[in-house]
Amino acid sequence: MKNTFKYFLALGLIIGFYTSCKRESDYPYKFSESGFISNFDLRRYYKGSDLPLNADAIGGATSIRGVVVSDFRSGNSVTGLIALQNSRINGNADSLRGISFNLGTAASNFIPGDSLHIKLEGGILKRADGILQITGLPLSAVTKVASNRIIKLQAASTSAILANPDRYESTLVAINNAVYDPEPASDVVYSGDKIVNDGFGVATLRTSSTASFANTAIQPSGNFTGIVYVTGNGNSKRIEYRMRTVNDFFYVAMPKLSPAIISGFHVDPNGTDGNYEYIQFLATKDIDFSATPFSVYTNNNAGATAFPTLGWNTGALRTYKFNLTSGTVKKGDFFYVGGAGQRINGSASTVIPASKWIASVNYTIVPGANGIGDVTGNLLANSGNVAGIAIFEGTNVTPSSIPLDVIFYGGPNGSYYTAGPPEYGFRITITDKFSTYAGTAAQEYYGKGTNGNDKRFTGFPTAVSFAKLGGVYKGTKGGWESARTMISVPLTNTSLLSAIETGGVTTLIDK
Repeated sequence: MKNTFKYFLALGLIIGFYTSCKRESDYPYKFSESGFISNFDLRRYYKGSDLPLNADAIGGATSIRGVVVSDFRSGNSVTGLIALQNSRINGNADSLRGISFNLGTAASNFIPGDSLHIKLEGGILKRADGILQITGLPLSAVTKVASNRIIKLQAASTSAILANPDRYESTLVAINNAVYDPEPASDVVYSGDKIVNDGFGVATLRTSSTASFANTAIQPSGNFTGIVYVTGNGNSKRIEYRMRTVNDFFYVAMPKLSPAIISGFHVDPNGTDGNYEYIQFLATKDIDFSATPFSVYTNNNAGATAFPTLGWNTGALRTYKFNLTSGTVKKGDFFYVGGAGQRINGSASTVIPASKWIASVNYTIVPGANGIGDVTGNLLANSGNVAGIAIFEGTNVTPSSIPLDVIFYGGPNGSYYTAGPPEYGFRITITDKFSTYAGTAAQEYYGKGTNGNDKRFTGFPTAVSFAKLGGVYKGTKGGWESARTMISVPLTNTSLLSAIETGGVTTLIDK
């Protein structure tokens, strides 16, 4: 009996502990002390049906405060709705959320940067026209306490927005490197609904016919800033995106068609790495390298504490350069750059045909081209800090040269960028991962602005595996139909070339 009693007592304690933990993690906090609730927590009280707002219903909260991001002055905001965003007090950046308030005609009284305190008693939290919003509040419930507050701008892909609409709805979001689909004629204007594609998915750019910029001609590609709304459910979800003014668009010419793109790499072959690591490229057009040479760089930030003052040309053990000056490839061909071993998986493995190698150098005894890069036994990092690969047009590359394609992978650390002054880092270009602008702010280096470590391929390929970069590239116009993902493909000494050239590797489409 004593043992039975002890068992049930212990079980009760475990259940009680689990229940208390569940309350802490699964339910919004109580707000009786401050009286203010964040959008992050208020959204968690909404369970799909109209919620009358009072202190008892929302954990003791009575008010909300935040910064207005919507703008009625150009006539393109949702009628009657102000979008208010905030973060949890002392919360992290991931708690930034938005909610719309239906104030009718009074909504136009408020402009971006206005800091508001709003009493919630008597309001209703509901979805109307697909938008989560608070209705039923009088204008007297709203107090403007300041102007010109800093507005936090999020950058997100369309796929990220659709995957987590609660995070982005009614907030100010930049969608970068987007093109119109289909490509517009020169006389097409903003008015109406237009589909924009950022390579990850699509959004409907909605412009009222009465907006001040409705009859302004659109440009084919660039960075958009606007208020996000997500409507529909499941597979029918779609993004409605509204620019606030004509200045919420910043023209960025999408990169010209890159003749070659990075489609894979091998960092840890069987046995000795030195002389057997390599990079795979996919040709998007016919190339005669003797007529149009290129340069390929790797960078390795393992143990690095100094910033790369010359960018990709830093050399030493930070970067290594190959010049591609002979050989030919056809559109759709894979070709290789790397160690002189020319084998698929180390010294005892299958030979990759010599015709596929455009540049192969025994980097364990030969410095990089043009003196950029010391001899090394580890061309491509397989552990530690972030590492990168880039391809440039021509062999006369300077610290200000823009690569044709670039990737980063590996760990989150390393001295790869400093804002200075002076500013140093590895230059990037517009790819499926990176953007040279966020809205109108230039960010031409890895690690600057929104080109942070979340844009790298996280981690390293599995040992004795080829890093296959699966994606779909537009072989006619350039740019990405779908973004690359890194997949580890295990290799053996007898693996055939087809193992790294089929099934998930980057492909071309005639588009």
